Amino acid sequence: MQSRFTLALLGGLLVALVALSASSPARAQDFSAEQKKQVEALVRDYILKNPEIVQEAMVELDRRQKDAENQARLKVTADKNSPLYTSNNHVVIGNPNGDVTLVEFFDYNCGYCKKGLADVQKLVGEDKNLRVILKDLPILAPGSVEASKVALALKSQTTPAKFWDFHVKLMSTRGVVGEAQALAAARDVGADIDRLSKDMRKPEIVTAIDESRGLAETLNINGTPSYVLGTELVVGAVGYDELKGRVDSLRRCGKSSCG
Repeated sequence: MQSRFTLALLGGLLVALVALSASSPARAQDFSAEQKKQVEALVRDYILKNPEIVQEAMVELDRRQKDAENQARLKVTADKNSPLYTSNNHVVIGNPNGDVTLVEFFDYNCGYCKKGLADVQKLVGEDKNLRVILKDLPILAPGSVEASKVALALKSQTTPAKFWDFHVKLMSTRGVVGEAQALAAARDVGADIDRLSKDMRKPEIVTAIDESRGLAETLNINGTPSYVLGTELVVGAVGYDELKGRVDSLRRCGKSSCG
């Protein structure tokens, strides 16, 4: 299927190129059906005789796609005024003025996020100059969206320290997490549940989730946990040593990997 698509694409492109390079100001649509058929036959014959150009075209296409993705990522991660760092819709734990920022995109129903929780806890506990930004990215289940709404509403009525207690408690909950489990965790940290139940249904909560999803899409994040360190993306529960090494590298050379 992909080969047929590539042949058709190359054929169409060459038809257009022939039109553009013609001595007359002809356009591709000005070719007769018979002329197009002849050109496409020539293209097909050339490709069959030189099949390596298809592979070369796919490699080049992949290179261009990755380059476009990198440029889009850099536009966000290198801008210190980007919502990635300055939004009112996330929670900052650790040192808000830290010299290194770690951004985590997570889902409360993500098993790997739960596994990686201890790594972030250890980093925050040991590194007093680390700023951690928590970005809700509820993508796994309807309950994830419910839990995210509770968490985002809670942030407006509690301190970062209390929110971190809530986050750890909810992330440590066994089984599927939803509204009930999130409200229970919020109650345990002293939240006003009546107010929380109302606030979580406000339109701005949906806006906050949409913002996080938009950032994730721009950064080409499609799974959790995903971390941003410097201008680079770290995907998956890579472990404490990996995260700490990247934090140390940022301080040493300005990149998450000094190699």
